[in-house]
Amino acid sequence: MGRVNFLTSLILSISVGVILFSGRPASAQLRQNFYSNTCPDVESIVRRAVSAKVSQTFVTIPATIRLFFHDCFVSGCDASVIVASTGGNTAEKDHPDNLSLAGDGFDTVIKAKAAVDAVPRCKNKVSCADILALATRDVIVLAGGPTYPVELGRLDGLSSTSASVNGNLPKANFNLNQLNSMFASRGN
Repeated sequence: MGRVNFLTSLILSISVGVILFSGRPASAQLRQNFYSNTCPDVESIVRRAVSAKVSQTFVTIPATIRLFFHDCFVSGCDASVIVASTGGNTAEKDHPDNLSLAGDGFDTVIKAKAAVDAVPRCKNKVSCADILALATRDVIVLAGGPTYPVELGRLDGLSSTSASVNGNLPKANFNLNQLNSMFASRGN
């Protein structure tokens, strides 16, 4: 029982940080009804896909939250952490600090994106960055955390480099002053 309470407390604590970042786009005008004309059911489509994924494995919850945190903390909430390495470019996801990101977080976004794109009027209209933001909110709710409105309109990152991760994620051994400083440097 102690482990469950610890995990719940940890997830809720991380949720606060995630909520702080959820409105920080790479560069876009965010609003709650961004897809009202192009894909009005995007939130329910993502919610169903996320719920199905969570029902398969609880790991989906912390994996998705951590993926979103790593994405937003490095270069804004632009889904650049999802981009694969190509040719001579090593992407963010292949930086040593991101190698431990659980595949279930990536899989959640992939499945939700596929569900959104399966709706003809939504195909290729919703960014992966917005899907990741919605999926994160949904896993927080499924873990017993608070719900909150997600403003949409994030643009997917066109650049993803391993070098951009250097020094931009908190380390496991950071003390409270170091963590406060890192968050403060990002306006939180």
